[in-house]
Amino acid sequence: MATYRASAGWDALGDPTRRAIVTRLAERPLAVGELADGLPVTRQAVSQHLRVLKDAGLVSDQAAGTKRVYRLNPAGLSALRDQLDTFWSRALAGYQDIATTEPPAKEQQ
Repeated sequence: MATYRASAGWDALGDPTRRAIVTRLAERPLAVGELADGLPVTRQAVSQHLRVLKDAGLVSDQAAGTKRVYRLNPAGLSALRDQLDTFWSRALAGYQDIATTEPPAKEQQ
């Protein structure tokens, strides 16, 4: 099973084709050919994108006869979500600090 590596997941999702692959795999596990049928790229290109997603820990694969079936890797996606939750918490804390801090008193002229 692939492991998640820090920013690799974000980098992998920077490509629209890889995001489309992840979206399709969120529905159900698919083989390369099934993925390629719904995308405007070749099977070879889909395989290359899947390799990037696998290296980033976002997908895993399993042999099923002569095919390899790809599925989302819950651990990799969970790590991305944890990072988003951290970013969101920090943003909210910063907003709360600004919202609860009194503005400096205006100087009288």
